[in-house]
Amino acid sequence: MSTLSLTSAFTLLLKRDLVLAYRRRAELANPLLFFVLVTAMFPLGIGNDPKLIQAVGPGVIWVAALLAALLSLDTMFRSDFDDGTLEQFMLSAHPISVLVLAKILAHWMITGLPLFIAAPLLAMMLNVPTDAIPTLMLTLVLGTPVLSLIGSVGVALTVGLRRGGVILSLLVLPLYVPVLIFATDAVKTSIVGIPTSAQISFLAAMLIGSLVLAPLATAASLRISLS
Repeated sequence: MSTLSLTSAFTLLLKRDLVLAYRRRAELANPLLFFVLVTAMFPLGIGNDPKLIQAVGPGVIWVAALLAALLSLDTMFRSDFDDGTLEQFMLSAHPISVLVLAKILAHWMITGLPLFIAAPLLAMMLNVPTDAIPTLMLTLVLGTPVLSLIGSVGVALTVGLRRGGVILSLLVLPLYVPVLIFATDAVKTSIVGIPTSAQISFLAAMLIGSLVLAPLATAASLRISLS
């Protein structure tokens, strides 16, 4: 199999998922609206103390981003399972892990990228110092792909279940905790002026590890779900 044919399959599948997402613009906007609404409403519940809002701001942004990503996970393979496309993936001559990686990238572009773009405005609203916003953006660009990569394994395991949303949450949320801890701590550390190289390195390591292992695990999970 030539590299060109594999690259073409990856590109075509990525474009297909992006086009399908564009046609379902209402569903496309749900994670972003959820992220914005949760972050915007949180200060209403804790009062208007600027120091308190600043202290909890990074955690609020990351918890909202995590839940928004979780909200959209079930759509990653659902339509393909319903119309039989997943069975065609299993019969493809291309490596299943490469096709899965294309769908994960499409999911991140549909959900994670809009959250990344909206985060600076929400950070300013939560009184996060301007100097700490670049660190927040770096944690999001490293952490949100990990959410999609890890989430794809859980989705693949539960795609054949009629009501797999609760099971998916139970499977995925514990695996999201390290990302939440290191990303939030990096932003809080940046606010007080301490170097954040350790937290950023952990996030980068998690991204590399997930990028290598998650597509393989997802492909194996799909085989189990469709067997």
